[in-house]
Amino acid sequence: MSGITIRDVAEAAGVSLASVSRALNGGKNVSARVARDVAAAADRLGYQPDFLARSLRTRTSGMVGCLVSDISNPLNATIVKAAEARLREAGYLLVVASTANDPGRERAAASEFRGRRVDGMLVAPGSDANAKAWRALVAAGTPVVIVDRDVPEADDGADNDTDGWPSVQVDHRGGARAATRYLIGLGHRRIALLTADAVMRPSRERIAGFREVFAEAGLDPTGAQLCLQSSAMDFAHGDTLALLGDGKDGGRPTAIIALGTRILAGVLRAARDLGLAVPRDLSVMSVGDTDLAAVHTPAITALRWSLEDVGRAAADLLLHRLGGDAGQAQSRALLPVDLVLRDSCAPPAVV
Repeated sequence: MSGITIRDVAEAAGVSLASVSRALNGGKNVSARVARDVAAAADRLGYQPDFLARSLRTRTSGMVGCLVSDISNPLNATIVKAAEARLREAGYLLVVASTANDPGRERAAASEFRGRRVDGMLVAPGSDANAKAWRALVAAGTPVVIVDRDVPEADDGADNDTDGWPSVQVDHRGGARAATRYLIGLGHRRIALLTADAVMRPSRERIAGFREVFAEAGLDPTGAQLCLQSSAMDFAHGDTLALLGDGKDGGRPTAIIALGTRILAGVLRAARDLGLAVPRDLSVMSVGDTDLAAVHTPAITALRWSLEDVGRAAADLLLHRLGGDAGQAQSRALLPVDLVLRDSCAPPAVV
């Protein structure tokens, strides 16, 4: 039905225009009964809000932009889903762009979002190549929250994470330290870490924690083997075959820590192709507690952090700034990583 206005909804629900406006826009101070009656009346009448008129009236778009490297990655998808739910509760529409860590695609998406006057942005940059673009957005008055990536530096090179750069980060270094200590405690001395490009903060932090534990334990650093991945299963499969095919008594790793999506799948496939049993011949640990890690036989020991908490925390930081109370809110959140012990790790067969 066309031509239905907010006044019609108010009359049908028996409430004021202001109450209908608050209820439809997710505002505060709306009772559950009023919200229910307004929603029922709007649905019954076929009311469709005029977002263009609201945008012109309020000078806001009601939209939030979100940039991630790969929305098909289950880790990213879970974060985005949680952020979308939190923002939707507050009356915002989340619009997502998947950039494949391509600086050009990031710049294009940022330009599109700015042109469409999004009210704020959640950004997980693939590198610091577009720091100037994020600074320009903030300078233009668009709140930007950095999600588990490095905070852009100021033009003079000084760190300015407390000056317009709210961020949500995960303690990947602490997680890598816990994982490496556990494997060393089991007797492993040759451990491979398969992680993504070290340019990005999560991988760089994991590598740092991994190496720190070897140094603390006084172990030969050549046993800490790094293999940077492009997050493709075929790439991980080939690299793992090369690592594990180094002879039974050679320098092959007795344990592998791998990102828990396509890379973990490639590792498990390579172990199977080589006839290596997990954990008898090879201990395997997942970075990220994905469905694959949980349902595999044996179940894979994993580093777990709450992806939902990452998404909700990022949305909350942005909402604080959209609400104009940035000064009273925290500007940074660091979320913990836990080690979930399952059945995929054991002492090495030959130490």
